Amino acid sequence: MKIIVLSGGYSTERNVSFSSGVLVSNALIENGHEVMLLDLFLGVHNKDFPPKYRSEPTYNYSFPEKEPDLEELKNSSGMDGLIENSVLELCKKADVVFLALHGSIGENGKLQAILEINNISYTGSSYIGCLLAMDKDISKELFKASNILTPKGFVLEKGASEIPNDIQFPCVIKPCSNGSSVGVSIVDCEDDFTVALKKAFSYEDKVLIEQCIIGREISVGILGDNALPIIEIVPKSGFYDYQNKYQQGFADEICPAIIEKDLSDYIKSEALRVHNTLRLGYYSRVDFIIEQGSNKPYCLEANALPGMTPTSLLPQEAAAVGIDYNSLCEKICQNPQNA
Repeated sequence: MKIIVLSGGYSTERNVSFSSGVLVSNALIENGHEVMLLDLFLGVHNKDFPPKYRSEPTYNYSFPEKEPDLEELKNSSGMDGLIENSVLELCKKADVVFLALHGSIGENGKLQAILEINNISYTGSSYIGCLLAMDKDISKELFKASNILTPKGFVLEKGASEIPNDIQFPCVIKPCSNGSSVGVSIVDCEDDFTVALKKAFSYEDKVLIEQCIIGREISVGILGDNALPIIEIVPKSGFYDYQNKYQQGFADEICPAIIEKDLSDYIKSEALRVHNTLRLGYYSRVDFIIEQGSNKPYCLEANALPGMTPTSLLPQEAAAVGIDYNSLCEKICQNPQNA
């Protein structure tokens, strides 16, 4: 097949996406496909990723420690839109488009809607599923309506005249529609609250203030109709933030997680319920915290386009049931939306 892998984009998770895109592209080439890796935002003008199909796995990318400076990117590129003009035309000529995107337009349903309107086959979830999963305010309301245990929380909009004075610490402050823990802070006292709020608002105009659950951080991948083995994440310092997620050696990841069978089975069934509640597609990843003391699993969020980087969780979970990375990419590619 001729496959276009879309990565990058105008997103705070741009670097994460490049890392995923390179790995996916090389795997699909090794599987015998012709692959073109494109930056959604810069398209054919991105000199790092020439716009031609390749038959040898020669793509490479070195992951930087810092988040991308989007303002500098926009100013230097002269781009005034979110999709480079040639990208859509190239996608129309491919057999399938593999979305190796994270955050923003790549994961909030906008791009998926554009691809569907243009009758382009693409991987992942539909625009509806992406929208529901990406907006943490909406997904939290759906969790509550479906009796899926989730931390208590409320949304503040930028410029709100009043901030509730009954906020309990510790709490988590996060942008409503970001991923990769970008802009997320755990706040232990009132003095740090304003600083964390300002940080979150620098990414978007809606911020979620959420109860902080202390316990074990776990994640469950969904592939087809099946929940993959649970993986536990143990950061070597702090919490599972941007750096701990994407820099090698900053966190220990245990898969399968050492969890009593009844609880493990229950968490997997809840992960499938979350996946279906949010109308997600062939694959996703659902994040939980098992509360210390009560052993109750609280659902934090679902990821419509889980990371596919060298340190990402879904590939590790698939490997635990004998699905190697190349096979995982192939399965995803063979089960597209809008086929």
